[in-house]
Amino acid sequence: MAFSSSLASFTVLAIWGVSFLRVFGGYGGWDSAHATFYGGGDAAGTMGGACGYGNLYSQGYGTNTAALSNALFNNGLTCGACYELTCAGERRWCNRGTITVTATNFCPPNGNGGWCNPPRQHFDLAEPAYLQIAQYRAGIVPVSFRRVPCMKKGGIRFAINGHSYFNLILVTNVGGAGDVHSVAIKGSRTGWQQLSRNWGQNWQSNAFLNGQALSFQVTTSDGRTLTSYNAAPPGWQFGQTFEGGQF
Repeated sequence: MAFSSSLASFTVLAIWGVSFLRVFGGYGGWDSAHATFYGGGDAAGTMGGACGYGNLYSQGYGTNTAALSNALFNNGLTCGACYELTCAGERRWCNRGTITVTATNFCPPNGNGGWCNPPRQHFDLAEPAYLQIAQYRAGIVPVSFRRVPCMKKGGIRFAINGHSYFNLILVTNVGGAGDVHSVAIKGSRTGWQQLSRNWGQNWQSNAFLNGQALSFQVTTSDGRTLTSYNAAPPGWQFGQTFEGGQF
């Protein structure tokens, strides 16, 4: 009986583990990298960036953000992913604990021996984030990191920019895996249309969608898909942002 009970418990745990891997993309394995910081004490220098998020405060990302080296950035497809980091250097340079940051920018290769040069895995953290795990005077520290699910408040946001026949959709505040790998759009008078990625997390459609309610379908790197029906009403205007569902 004891063996059967243990086996049943193990089976439940195994099933839960498989479900967790499916839902969260198999996150959990720790890896090694280095971390530096940029952007100033108020992180003002981190605004904008290669993911296209613009003002990181108003977009909800705050100062717990990171620019990723080429080895992690994946040509922008990793934008929005979340990482847990802890300092792995000498105690005199490290602060205890971990931080969770969102990938919002690219740290480009920077000359011979540069920390962001391929194949190095590197995090250039917003200064306030860096100071949570390391001392300012350290400058650069080794870190341990792992991918973790993103926990976001509210729904996924869709900012509609561009003009007629050139709809540029900026997708932000994505929970779960965080990094969007495909987006589709549907007008109230059209079928579903796959968008092409323009840059960062800006997705492009050349269809005429003016005057139609818009639905969005977002797929993240773990294969999960979320559909937000009629997120934008028929009277939407370029420059407006609308909120959909959340993973």
